[in-house]
Amino acid sequence: MAMGKLEKKFPEAYEICRQFELDEGAMRKIVQAMTNEIYMGLAKETHSTASIKCFQTCVQDFPTGNERGRYLALDLGGSNFRVLLANLISAKEIDVISKTYAISKAIMEGPGIKLFDFLAESIAQFCKEHKIENDNLPLGFTFSFPCKHIGIDQGILVTWTKGFKSEGVVNKNVVEMLREAISRRGDLKVDIVAILNDTTGTLMSCAFQKQNCKIGMILGTGTNACYVEKTSNVEMFPAYQTSTKPHMIINCEWGAFGENGELDFVRTSYDKAVDRESLYPTKQVFEKCISGKYMGELVRHILVELMDKGVLFKDATSQILREREKFDTRFLSEIESDKPGQVRNACKVMDELGVRGTSEEDLLCLRHICQTISTRSAKLAACGLVSLIKKTKVKDIAVGIDGSVYCFHPHYHRLLMENMKLLLKDSAKFKLNLSKDGSGRGAALTAAVYTRRPPSPPKALSTEKQSSSCPKALSTEKQSSSCPLKASAPASMPTVRRFIQKVVWTFRHF
Repeated sequence: MAMGKLEKKFPEAYEICRQFELDEGAMRKIVQAMTNEIYMGLAKETHSTASIKCFQTCVQDFPTGNERGRYLALDLGGSNFRVLLANLISAKEIDVISKTYAISKAIMEGPGIKLFDFLAESIAQFCKEHKIENDNLPLGFTFSFPCKHIGIDQGILVTWTKGFKSEGVVNKNVVEMLREAISRRGDLKVDIVAILNDTTGTLMSCAFQKQNCKIGMILGTGTNACYVEKTSNVEMFPAYQTSTKPHMIINCEWGAFGENGELDFVRTSYDKAVDRESLYPTKQVFEKCISGKYMGELVRHILVELMDKGVLFKDATSQILREREKFDTRFLSEIESDKPGQVRNACKVMDELGVRGTSEEDLLCLRHICQTISTRSAKLAACGLVSLIKKTKVKDIAVGIDGSVYCFHPHYHRLLMENMKLLLKDSAKFKLNLSKDGSGRGAALTAAVYTRRPPSPPKALSTEKQSSSCPKALSTEKQSSSCPLKASAPASMPTVRRFIQKVVWTFRHF
């Protein structure tokens, strides 16, 4: 529906949508505010008051493209928990076997020990299915919640997000809690070598093939970003002045941006209503404006107000839209996939919701409301990415992106590109790359980087192809050792135990 026709037919809807518009001036103000918060987050003196905390990740080594072998990966960042077994065959070929385990609300909100027992049980089940429970494979743990990293394999939970309220975990070392849960079972051997979040995994996954990838972003149920910073600028890192590693990935935790009021000038009454009804009122302000957990709810609040005013869906036979979280964010992607002037998908969505008696004009208005929320989300995300590009000062940069909103929304990539170009004004070249399953593959790659060993899997994955580094397909470990191996020099191990394991491995295979 053309804007003029919409305003004439639905003036109240037009006025509401106008409140979500962001012009270039507002976007530049947001970029500057985010940049200021990033600098504050990095500095020891202002870190505690910054809304973008810029947590150290302790990830200071990056993929070379030469990593090989089999690695386990865990991905915890929502209501599903994934366990993956990745075989790094070549710089362009990674075979992955994975399984997803649904986490019940009772576990998400219950005692922490129950949560980690569930994780350990899932890992054990997966490993037994693939007969690797005694192989002690290196494991990377993607834990996508705000953490304070005190070592490559040590992470302290700062706060829960994304619907989790598991007791007794905040301010605890989540890696140790997982190790203890695994130890209690006594039937599983894995070597947890790294903890990271999904944005770091996304960056690492993209960097495996694109060396100029310096930013990772997740835009799905929640949102976050990370980027590569000079170690000397990371004042919260104890060795920031003496570290021999020049760079470190910084976990921005930018979902909290706005908690100091930086977004008050663009937040609407609908944003505030969604915030009040959330599990964490006044927290994760930026995330509530742009991420998948909240975009559908924003649309629903607008629809309910228009219904109350007798403007929209006058003849609707269902009141389901009055129930919280009934309008999924995926509906925005489906509705906006319709060709201009068409309402086929919008009609299907309403049918799925059981809402009957909607007119074509109602559905066109619905689509415009969805477009309004999606466009603002993309503009705000563009502001964040531009602030990070400017902070890195890299003139030709790749950005790795993952998450359901970016992956499945039909126009999100275009909206990001258009608004980033508007803000950057040719000051830097950039490319947005879909980092497929960054949180899973990225965790495996991080484990590989912090193990740095050539391939010698004791058993071949049934679905994997043999590595091309061997002249023949060899089925046993002994035969594999006769193949010429090209391995990177070992990176420093976070513990003496892993150093000893490496020495033993080298003695066996050379």
